[in-house]
Amino acid sequence: ELKSAAGPIQDARVEMGSAASRLGKTTVELSQISKRYGDKVLIEDFSYIFLKEDRIGFIGPNGCGKTTLMKMISGMVKPDAGQIVIGQTVKIGYYAQEIGEAEMPADQRVIDYIKDVAEYIKTDEGSISASRMLERFLFEGKEQYGLLGKLSGGERRRLNLLKVLMGAPNVLILDEPTNGLDPAGIQELRELICSLPARYDMTVVLSSHLLSEIDQMADVVGIIREGNLIFQGRLERLHDMGQRRLALRTDNNNLAAALLREKGISLQQNGQWLFLPDLDDGTVAACGKFLLERQIHLLRLEERQKSLEDIFLELTGEDVGV
Repeated sequence: ELKSAAGPIQDARVEMGSAASRLGKTTVELSQISKRYGDKVLIEDFSYIFLKEDRIGFIGPNGCGKTTLMKMISGMVKPDAGQIVIGQTVKIGYYAQEIGEAEMPADQRVIDYIKDVAEYIKTDEGSISASRMLERFLFEGKEQYGLLGKLSGGERRRLNLLKVLMGAPNVLILDEPTNGLDPAGIQELRELICSLPARYDMTVVLSSHLLSEIDQMADVVGIIREGNLIFQGRLERLHDMGQRRLALRTDNNNLAAALLREKGISLQQNGQWLFLPDLDDGTVAACGKFLLERQIHLLRLEERQKSLEDIFLELTGEDVGV
């Protein structure tokens, strides 16, 4: 019998519709889902509600369970426990790095390839021509009539993403979409991804091990550590955790700390530094004058703020690429 920290693993359930009617803007709801392979737990007791038009980014070190999570949301992998609720009108599209690198007939023109794809999936683009569809995805002019074998890595990713979107999903799952691209390709794909919720009225869910990518492509973030969701919230909240503070060093820190506390200034003392809250300029000047009048000399004053990387490291105990 498989067991988790919460006890025996029960059969997972996938239900349709109840979350959408209950919460209005909900597209997909995950409730305490778990997945393991053998003795290795990849996702454990994971809950999350996906809302329409959000750009949601999941980040964590390689091996933390991101890809397994993406595949469970898309229906490619069944959870061992928990419940996945999908809105009645929700259609999910899945795009991963291996799809972005898929083989294409090198000697076929881009526009002919897209026409073939549209015919195969019976796209509902209606009267919009294949050339117009390509223009939307940054294929303009001669690029449309060039050969697939001549596309750059970034162009190939965009074309494969277009194939997924031609199926008209309203929840798009992107697993490491920019991994392996050069800076120009990353920028083009990033701009495209950021435009999708407003353009197609969809929810975009993406994963990355690069914090800088999540910072630029998502407005809601979830941090995963060893299969567990340890932080979820809007990106602004994560930035707010890196509060600015003042680092102060004097020729008598012990006395300076005691005097400033008597003056009502909250501070922390750590090694050679006193850490004060982010005070306004007038208060900082008054503190400096106050200490000098008591023969305590200011040696250094710095403004400090934790970076997103610092916060990620504190939350996960792991380093993350920038």
